[in-house]
Amino acid sequence: MMAIDVPVQRAQVENLYVEAMLLADEAHAAFAVQRDLGAAQGNAAAQIGLACESLKTTTRLMHIIAWLLHRRAMFAGDPGAGPHDSAARIGDPVRADWDVCAGFEASTGRIIAASERLFERVAMLEAGWEAPAVAPVQQLLARLEARL
Repeated sequence: MMAIDVPVQRAQVENLYVEAMLLADEAHAAFAVQRDLGAAQGNAAAQIGLACESLKTTTRLMHIIAWLLHRRAMFAGDPGAGPHDSAARIGDPVRADWDVCAGFEASTGRIIAASERLFERVAMLEAGWEAPAVAPVQQLLARLEARL
């Protein structure tokens, strides 16, 4: 990581953190409303589906937030936050069951989709930061080797 990248990466992490926290608040409110509507309707299967998707969305958002907090700690020089810690990896996504989500209000579906997109963005960001740089000499050697 070049020193010039650190301020940009810090800004990315801070912006994503704010976005994740706002989305977590929206998710909490949306699932609370849906839970109340489901209880009023008395549809047990819909209530279970809602509970499962609520947990998946919350888990997804908590993974994102934990990753971002870990990056913040790394930027701050916290000796307990290293690049090889388990929290330094976003991990595998927890996918929504869109057949179940089809029964939710549109706004709840948008929040779930936004949480999946945010997870993908963080995973791509992590992959980009971890990708080793290929030196121009190595690129030339690879092209020469491909021709031979």
